[in-house]
Amino acid sequence: MNWDQIEGKWKEFKGSAQEKWGELTDDEIDEIDGNREKLEGRLQQKYGKTKEEAKKEVDDWLNA
Repeated sequence: MNWDQIEGKWKEFKGSAQEKWGELTDDEIDEIDGNREKLEGRLQQKYGKTKEEAKKEVDDWLNA
């Protein structure tokens, strides 16, 4: 699956994203709205991850 598919179907995937990253609020998930860079930025903020760690985590989630 590629990110364009996630972005286009964010409403379907946001539950999975929230399950994976439980510290993200509903409002944050809605604000991300399928934008990968916003998701990675939120992961950096909420979980104290580096940019590379956040990118890898999103890649792992995408490929799961």
